[in-house]
Amino acid sequence: MATKKSSSSKSSSSSSSNKWGLNKISFWVIVAVTIIYAVSLVLGACGINLVIVSALQGVATAIMITIVAILAWRYVRPKQAVWKVLYFICLLIVIAGIIVPLVMA
Repeated sequence: MATKKSSSSKSSSSSSSNKWGLNKISFWVIVAVTIIYAVSLVLGACGINLVIVSALQGVATAIMITIVAILAWRYVRPKQAVWKVLYFICLLIVIAGIIVPLVMA
């Protein structure tokens, strides 16, 4: 009986530490992306080459989309196939929404 309690307490503490780790990673990604956007904003205000500013913004957006896509896949992975199809359709539309304006500009 004591082993069951210790194993259940271990599993609950490991799952809470995973959530804390995920929260911590999410926070630091937001901080890093904020810094990238701030640098991009300053460079744009100073009249620095628009290509550099766009590239920095693209990198920041790619970082955020990657993190969100990984978290979304963790949610969708155990679900039915229709959820997975919806995930990939949404992901493709988001990627197209980023790439198409860059190509057309």
